[in-house]
Amino acid sequence: MFKRWLTRTPSSPPSRAWQQACRRTPILAALTPVETERLGERAWHFLTSKRLALHSELANVPFDEVDRLALAGQACLLTLGWREAEHREAFANVHEIVILPDSFTRELEEMDEFGVVHEITDERAGETSYQGPVVIAYTDFMESGDFTGFNVLIHELAHKIDMGNSMDIDGFPPLPRTLSAKRWYAVFSEVWEDLQRCLEQGIAPPIDDYAASHPGECFAVCCEYFFTAPDQLNEAYPALYALLVDYFDQAPLARLDPA
Repeated sequence: MFKRWLTRTPSSPPSRAWQQACRRTPILAALTPVETERLGERAWHFLTSKRLALHSELANVPFDEVDRLALAGQACLLTLGWREAEHREAFANVHEIVILPDSFTRELEEMDEFGVVHEITDERAGETSYQGPVVIAYTDFMESGDFTGFNVLIHELAHKIDMGNSMDIDGFPPLPRTLSAKRWYAVFSEVWEDLQRCLEQGIAPPIDDYAASHPGECFAVCCEYFFTAPDQLNEAYPALYALLVDYFDQAPLARLDPA
């Protein structure tokens, strides 16, 4: 049902393939030469240490070494600012990435404010769990990689980082010693309250309203915006953008073309 890859393990990726992967992925093309080289090494190690499975329905869809490097590069962009040991620890619970042809549905039960349980059908572009695979839709992955605020892979891997200190997503990942839990809670609480206020008043939130569905989704959506629409995130929530700059030790706003 799935085609799996485990790539050979030299120390760095094939130069031409990595260059092609970066050129066609705007959020990677915007990196400095030093960042590009560092990310390439991490992306290659990611490919050689994780399983990548492509659904059999995608057997005739081109997904070559350049595609796989583009995927790994976007994954490792999250931890590019961290030391090597921190980077590897962040993805220690990532064992496999499964690519499905398209978005998929899950049957869920939700309880409303009156205690009534409702069965709903939830359409998803991706999902993951504590030790489970990262599952993403091919169509949504191919739409990721630019500066539009959407990136299904970054979203799902943000959940994995979130679960670095618990088995569930809660929007409170392991923090570096330089970042206080009090500041994290205060900033994200302010964002969460603003999102809820927007929805209650029928106002379109400044970021994807899916962020208002759960604190863990709020963190993942904000990670998407941080790396792929940092100008929008900074304009809407400057304190949050500054917090994530300190957390990820990166400043994606500087990567945007000033034109």
